[in-house]
Amino acid sequence: MAQPKRKHSKRRSATRRAANAFKAPELAIDPTDGSAVRPHRVNPNTGMYRGRQVLDVNV
Repeated sequence: MAQPKRKHSKRRSATRRAANAFKAPELAIDPTDGSAVRPHRVNPNTGMYRGRQVLDVNV
């Protein structure tokens, strides 16, 4: 089995692990009701998308 020629530094290992770290999804504020929703998705509370009613939501 192949062996590394030089030891990887702690900084190099930490940088690699940091690139795989979990990132929370960015949220957009819906102007109709002010709730935070994922961008480019229908608001599940109101059924609105880009100012249009696209889902029939029973409230």
